[in-house]
Amino acid sequence: MTRNSFIVLTLFLSISLQAFSQKIIPVFTQHTALVFHVAPDSTLNILYFGTKLADSSEYSDLGNAYRQPDDYSKMLAAAYPSSGSRSLNEPAISVTHADGNNSLDLKFISAKTQQLDANVTLLTILLKDPVYDFQTELFYKIHFAEDVIEQWSSIQHNEKGKVTLHKYASGNLYLKGDRFYLRQYHGNKVREMQPEETLLTHGIKTLDTKLGTRANMFMPSCFMISPGKPSSEDDGEVILGMLAYSGNFRVDLEVDQNDNLRIMSGINNYASAYQLKAREKFETPPFVFTFSDKGRGQASRQIHRWARNYQLLDGKGSRLTLLNNWEATLFNFNEPKLAALLHDTKRLGVDLFLLDDGWFGQKYPRDDDRSSLGDWQANKEKLPHGIGWLIKQAADEQVKFGLWIEPEMVSPKSELYEQHADWVVKQPLRKEHYYRNQLVLDLANPSVQDFVFRTIDSLFIKHPGLAYLKWDCNSIIYNAYSSFLKEQQNHFYIEYYRGLYSVLKKIRTKYPLVPMMLCSGGGGRVDYGALQYFTEYWPSDNTDPLERIFIQWEYSYFYPALTSANHVTGWGKQSLKFKTDVAMMGKFGFDIVLHELNENELRFAQASVKTFDSIKYVIWQGDQYRLSDPQKNDVASIMYVDTTGRSAVMFSYLVNDRYGAGSQLPIKLKGLKPDSYYSVKEINLYPGKSGTLPETKLLSGDLLMKVGFNPDVKSTRPSVVLRIEEVSRR
Repeated sequence: MTRNSFIVLTLFLSISLQAFSQKIIPVFTQHTALVFHVAPDSTLNILYFGTKLADSSEYSDLGNAYRQPDDYSKMLAAAYPSSGSRSLNEPAISVTHADGNNSLDLKFISAKTQQLDANVTLLTILLKDPVYDFQTELFYKIHFAEDVIEQWSSIQHNEKGKVTLHKYASGNLYLKGDRFYLRQYHGNKVREMQPEETLLTHGIKTLDTKLGTRANMFMPSCFMISPGKPSSEDDGEVILGMLAYSGNFRVDLEVDQNDNLRIMSGINNYASAYQLKAREKFETPPFVFTFSDKGRGQASRQIHRWARNYQLLDGKGSRLTLLNNWEATLFNFNEPKLAALLHDTKRLGVDLFLLDDGWFGQKYPRDDDRSSLGDWQANKEKLPHGIGWLIKQAADEQVKFGLWIEPEMVSPKSELYEQHADWVVKQPLRKEHYYRNQLVLDLANPSVQDFVFRTIDSLFIKHPGLAYLKWDCNSIIYNAYSSFLKEQQNHFYIEYYRGLYSVLKKIRTKYPLVPMMLCSGGGGRVDYGALQYFTEYWPSDNTDPLERIFIQWEYSYFYPALTSANHVTGWGKQSLKFKTDVAMMGKFGFDIVLHELNENELRFAQASVKTFDSIKYVIWQGDQYRLSDPQKNDVASIMYVDTTGRSAVMFSYLVNDRYGAGSQLPIKLKGLKPDSYYSVKEINLYPGKSGTLPETKLLSGDLLMKVGFNPDVKSTRPSVVLRIEEVSRR
């Protein structure tokens, strides 16, 4: 954080404290302002959210800028609207008090700021009901330099009896305007992150999930809102938001009678009316959002910086390249096969070998996906010497060893199911319904939490050389019922994730540095709630590189390249080079059969690992710029630039097979220093091959960004990787 930024942040604190007496509470990031106003009746309203004004004193005049129809309830702009009193629109919170009354009217009591570090401030606003002993605290964690705000709520009461929480949003934003465009996502397994953009009309648009686990499989919680007009990569206002939570979520987008927009995000209250005891605190997960007046690209870079600096596990660290055995063997392997693959891992030059599904099960060997989940002991028929022998073989090959596991799940055909049927999520009187031949363990049950932790802990205790875990989660929840919770079934979806996060926190306390992949059958669980415990996520089981360009493109708005696990596989008809180039845009790995490669392909794969090692930190820690959109153009082009602007990597791909398709025009680069000069060199070529790009003199950043550079993408060279380096000009 720069000295000037710290001075501005100090001024923010001073202005905030002074503003309380004026009934204006501003929240500032480097470029954004979120301004609250306390009405004469002590209702806390949102006065403004958008680009920060140069003169902070002018926020008190903003109310005079609007001449909209009357707000009869005087609650449309409420920062955290409640139900049952004056509010006539969608509430952020809805309750039934201990005496059966359904009304709630939250009034502003106080606000305080706490300096967490030189860059981060926590604003806490206390709201109370004047009739009932009921309060809500609103928390706003302000990341000044990154222009990111996290909002969550804490709900508490001191009534004589339990209060039922019917709705409990994490956060709410209120935007004034005449029209708002929503960019949302939908999909399914192997079709993740399909974008849609629409004009929001009057009423409520809800994005939600009720799947329990794999919550993002059909619809993720991330979205974009563009006021006024659809935003583009580099133009227009845009709010980028998501819920940092892995379970059922709900986002309500309500255009009211005055054409303004309310955005609410939080845990889905579906089948989850929560009985809150006196003095118990109910804390919601963070709603994370950022605002940009320079388009989607800037908003995404803000989120990336925040994630790497504050949210991700080891967000400033490195990641391991790997070779996975799945496509080489599926379930059919033994020690000699794996020993050969360990040798292949060394030959390829990657850091780690990952043993995937099928290594466990004694009474019921894991030979397909119909049995054995929950029985986490090495199968003696396949692995007579156990996991420890494989770890030693890996060490002899000077590579690390990792393991696949799915600890939240159970197979009906397993010893665990036979011994602990009461640990399984299922309705006691209904027929079991399976997804991928499996069921979910009840993590609301402390005994199950202990079992899952012990499963992971025992692997590390018994095998201290274990260096990586791939944590899968393939089933969704049918027939939701916890035998442990008994009459409190409305707490199940919430308690499941409290249990899961408790286990993950315990694992990370004991094993803080072990890399773990968040898999979930592809993109079923991709969120910042989970990514505080995992080093990377698996975007999709669809590894066709052409499809992955589109999937990775959309994920990249919300999650930095460091987190995206991309593997070279047998999917797709493209060349090994095309597949490798696509996989390099993230956390690089292989799931291929090495002996099926010809000599030239093997040499290329080995060289690509070294090439990636030379550019990975620019990709992982640099700023990402999207240059050519695959949804609109023949060529997809993405660029990563280090934070100094001295070094960059540009990936370009042909995404249209039609005759003559390619990069006919130069592609304008971004993020460089206009007054500097750069060399542009094609890299990651097949051994002995040369590119078609002529040797050029040094090119200025000004030319590269205003005129552009043509990577010469066409059918005969469908993927091109360029390395761009600042060079001293003499």
